[in-house]
Amino acid sequence: PRHLHAISPDGPSQAPKPPPLFSPSRFAAARRPPPAMEALHEEMPFDLSFHPSAPLVATSLITGELHMFRYADGLPLERLFVAKPHKDSCRAVRFVDSGTAILTGSADMSIVASDVETGKVIARLDNAHDDAINRLVCLTETTVASGDDDGYIKVWDTRQRSCCNTFHRHEDYISDMTYVAGSNQILATSGDGTLSVNNLRGNRVKSQSEFSEDELLSVVVMKNGQKVVCGTPSGALLLYSWGHFKDCSDRFLGHAQSVDNLLKLDEETLISAAADGVIRLVGILPNQIIQPLAEHSEFPIEALGFSHDRKYLGSISHDKMIKLWDMEELLGGPQLNHQNDMPEANAAVHHDELPEANAAIHHDELPEANAAAGHHDELPAANAAVVNHNQPAEADSDDDGMDVDMEPSSSNVSRSKKKGKGKKLDGFAPDFFADL
Repeated sequence: PRHLHAISPDGPSQAPKPPPLFSPSRFAAARRPPPAMEALHEEMPFDLSFHPSAPLVATSLITGELHMFRYADGLPLERLFVAKPHKDSCRAVRFVDSGTAILTGSADMSIVASDVETGKVIARLDNAHDDAINRLVCLTETTVASGDDDGYIKVWDTRQRSCCNTFHRHEDYISDMTYVAGSNQILATSGDGTLSVNNLRGNRVKSQSEFSEDELLSVVVMKNGQKVVCGTPSGALLLYSWGHFKDCSDRFLGHAQSVDNLLKLDEETLISAAADGVIRLVGILPNQIIQPLAEHSEFPIEALGFSHDRKYLGSISHDKMIKLWDMEELLGGPQLNHQNDMPEANAAVHHDELPEANAAIHHDELPEANAAAGHHDELPAANAAVVNHNQPAEADSDDDGMDVDMEPSSSNVSRSKKKGKGKKLDGFAPDFFADL
């Protein structure tokens, strides 16, 4: 009866269109958990980082600015300072050295260390890369990895005060990285549509996936190290089995728009941030969108992060807002019947559901089995040669027990061409990390 034409003296009116099954606006009307704290930037933020032990969170902006906030229960976010360590956009920010300093990476190809209390520059490394720096990831308390727009990954050892590893297998920008401590490896995703496994102990690229149809935008390791999950612009989540990275083993079609950020909650669930501005709770194997958690008014979300005690989830978006969400409220509130709201959430094509056959994977193939391998002293010396990645990846001689794929199929044309090639760093200021 709701869809029958209403009769009036002026003739029949148009039948009202039924509302969409799910949209961010409908979710906001049904259940919109307010953020515990929020603050507005004058320009768009690119990245955020929580202090490892104190109630501090930092954001980096497109203007090259660095903002520092203090948060506390029941109080608004307090902006402690605004600094401008870079001339161009500041794309990445991370606390280092147990939170005593903060590193920023920029499109001006520099890495800057700033004081946490004042924001003053402690040390600057110009031309750290030959192209714009897109990502920074902390590996250990003394090592940091950086990725640039030309596909280069560099590892900086603060003890040796130099660049100790350089990897180059990707043909486009480094979109995300995560460190697997057990096997001492960096997993990296790229705009060229591939996932790479970079071995720090062997100082070489150990494996690389075939080129997918989509760019790979984000990466997390799930299922106790058995699965690697990557987000894509199409909204699909690609699942790779550990040690078999040549092609994905599963595709989960649960998001309508680009999945730009993934954050691991536990071994079974992750938090996704999509271009539609919605933050979702996602289950992995079985693959399902459990429920939407929060939103940024349909603006794409740039970054996610947990506070040091995991009490708060932080997010930044194109709406220029930083929002801190109370995790207990997000996860403890009433859940939506999201399977009815989003029928596409269950449209995943399951190539495997971790069958019993996977139990045959030896324990020594999992990164957790090699937790003893993650000691700092296993990083190469500062004068290690830049990796020659023109040679095919051979079977790993390190005793980490991984069954990995061999050289991936090559691509004739890169998705996007960048100027210059990353080279071994010359003229590195030896006191850069010493000043930290």
